[in-house]
Amino acid sequence: MSEKSKELEAPVFNIRTDLAIETREMIRKEQDVEIPGVKVNIEEDREKQIKVSWVEVLDAEGEKQMGKPVGNYVTIESPMMKENDIDAHEEIIKILAKQLVKILNLDDDAFILVVGLGNWNITPDALGPKVVSKIFVTRHLLDHIPEQVDESVRPVSAIAPGVMGLTGIETSEIIEGVVKKIKPDLVIAIDALASRKTSRVNTTIQIADTGVHPGSGVGNSRRGLNEETLGVPVIALGVPTVVDAATLVNDTMDHLIDAMLKEANPDKEFYKMLKNLNEQEKYQLIREVLNPYVGNLFVTPKEIDSVIDRLANIIANAINIALHPGIDLKDINRFTY
Repeated sequence: MSEKSKELEAPVFNIRTDLAIETREMIRKEQDVEIPGVKVNIEEDREKQIKVSWVEVLDAEGEKQMGKPVGNYVTIESPMMKENDIDAHEEIIKILAKQLVKILNLDDDAFILVVGLGNWNITPDALGPKVVSKIFVTRHLLDHIPEQVDESVRPVSAIAPGVMGLTGIETSEIIEGVVKKIKPDLVIAIDALASRKTSRVNTTIQIADTGVHPGSGVGNSRRGLNEETLGVPVIALGVPTVVDAATLVNDTMDHLIDAMLKEANPDKEFYKMLKNLNEQEKYQLIREVLNPYVGNLFVTPKEIDSVIDRLANIIANAINIALHPGIDLKDINRFTY
């Protein structure tokens, strides 16, 4: 982790989430005002069931409040991501590609390295490697047969370095070595994340121009991948594929308390006391109760195998379109299959 990252103060909440939009929601719920040093823009297409949120951390005050570095955090949400709906996926791909083009701001001849973080043997953590397997890699083509490659195609390389448990090498060490050798202008890192809300699991894509910390989604922090550690800009792209078990219990408890309050007499102070518990205190209490029985447990939906394949297709296709101006959605299969 960089020195700058170490200096960032933790946000008010330590409920497990890697999504900037959720951190902002939790802080606003506690303070009931817009967060100083944070700018938010939200666009929603209700008909297509797609919501795009830009959270921009502007300054040191925003860093302190959010616990995240200054930069842009783009969130694309749609319940259709996890469904087997090709038409909906094509619309999501177009929107994701558009947001990527906006945040990447690449020169025509920029050289990009795509990194798929995670363990391909564990389905909820296999998103990165699966995306990399579908990336249109072109650096070798431009080097050896440039006359056969369209001018609008950028040089792209891709790697899935695995995890330390498989390689015995820190992921950051592998990436740093590759970056030092091939000298890309930009790194795009794809990783699995964790969400605060079960409704956002497998239905949300976050793009951040501040880099990524491998393993952070499940509390297994490793050396960060960012401009300070690699020497080139790093765009992080992730999907929450798991949720903390304590979060599930916390949400269930909230619903149970609401139901009890509806049935209880007004003088039932016990239920009111439960309802008015500080969100952080309640979450910590639940974690302490669960810890001896389930430990640091994360949960993923039972249909995760098919959903990860769909998400990998969406993300890889959007990256291919964003990196190569001459390619559109109808060309994708011709180049990658």
